[in-house]
Amino acid sequence: MLIETSLASGRDILMGVARYVRGHQPWLLYHEPRGLEDNLPDWIGNWQGDGIIARIQTPAMADALLRTKLPVVDALGVVPNTGFPLICSDNDAIGRMAAEHLVELGLRNFAFLGIENEYWSEARENSFVASLSRKQFEVSIRREHRHAADRLTWEVYQSQLVEWILTLPVPIGVMVCSDQRCTAFLDACHRAKRAVPDDIAVIGVDNDEPLCGVCNPALTSVWPDHESIGYEAAVLLQRMMDGEKQPPARTVLPPKFVVTRKSTDTLAVDDPVVFKSLRLIRRHACERIDVDTIADRVGVSRSVLQRRFRSFLGRTVKEELVARRLKTAQDLLLNTKLSLAEIALRTGFQHQEYMGAVFKSHLRTTPAAFRNRSQEVAN
Repeated sequence: MLIETSLASGRDILMGVARYVRGHQPWLLYHEPRGLEDNLPDWIGNWQGDGIIARIQTPAMADALLRTKLPVVDALGVVPNTGFPLICSDNDAIGRMAAEHLVELGLRNFAFLGIENEYWSEARENSFVASLSRKQFEVSIRREHRHAADRLTWEVYQSQLVEWILTLPVPIGVMVCSDQRCTAFLDACHRAKRAVPDDIAVIGVDNDEPLCGVCNPALTSVWPDHESIGYEAAVLLQRMMDGEKQPPARTVLPPKFVVTRKSTDTLAVDDPVVFKSLRLIRRHACERIDVDTIADRVGVSRSVLQRRFRSFLGRTVKEELVARRLKTAQDLLLNTKLSLAEIALRTGFQHQEYMGAVFKSHLRTTPAAFRNRSQEVAN
């Protein structure tokens, strides 16, 4: 397993492989701690193994693996046309998910901080921008060299980030292409005297819990399903070692969900009616609350509430209620053993059939299938 241990994504992939092995094949696994950009070990050309799962970072690495003549599964996708089957994250879905989260906060200004000439960063950027463009929002973009912080002194690098931050309108939502870039960005926000999340709401990618925790404030992050990538890579490698000649060229797995923390704990809404409504929905969406109840509690008619809500956020009160209930249901399906009927009741859907219809409509799957997929990986 040529998979880095320096990043949360690599460690999650290793967990997925290990869980597959525990439940299926008695593999002997060889792995050593490594970074994503480390060279291949010298012994790989003469290794007498049966198969390889790798995060292929360079064409030279791909060529060396090709010369082994062993079955290989790529779990990264940085190098095109390797000839190896690929299992990877859906970067388009990651960008959309981040955009949707920031829009839900009522923000109208947006920015993206990415890495130039990195396909995964560009894919996330393009999807983030496209999702917001459909809602008539524009996005400020900054792309850095992968080793920008190493090429400059820390103070020079930070001064460049601060200069860009000071050009951004506030309040604003910023997607950073990965959690690893967020600590520097949050430091620059502090230097620029921009409060997070009130001036700048920040969302990263990877749900790297140690990194998210040491960020100040704690970092909200899109959680890609790297564990499933590891699991599915192991499934595919076993099929190849069993003699399958034409494995799928590319399998893309969607992210799990947004793990919300303090860095996006804000509601950037000037309209007091909409602000109060959103706060009620956040706190009580899973209770027996409806549009009329919300209108009554904020002191306006149903028609006024609907008009102001749609005008400011581009969606209806009911759509917001359903979205909040859906997120809670996903969390309960992943993290509890509650029955579908009990989850439907606890999340305000009331009936299992209605919850199923909402899952089909929004996620193109059923609650049972959503849960089963996560359990397959866990087992």
